[in-house]
Amino acid sequence: MENLEKLIQELKKYPSETQWLEFKHDNYDPTVIGKDISGLANGAALFEKRLAYMIWGIDDKTHEIV
Repeated sequence: MENLEKLIQELKKYPSETQWLEFKHDNYDPTVIGKDISGLANGAALFEKRLAYMIWGIDDKTHEIV
């Protein structure tokens, strides 16, 4: 759990979302979530990242926990 918390704190430091990082707090539509995951995977490949992240419970503008 400590590593997960550390990872989230590091990702929250980005000034904005990226093509391989998204914060969510109010999206419950399975179709949209599927498209977002596909886009994140493609973004990670494009930017040569090993992983992409979609983190629920973080406001995408303020990066505060909601």
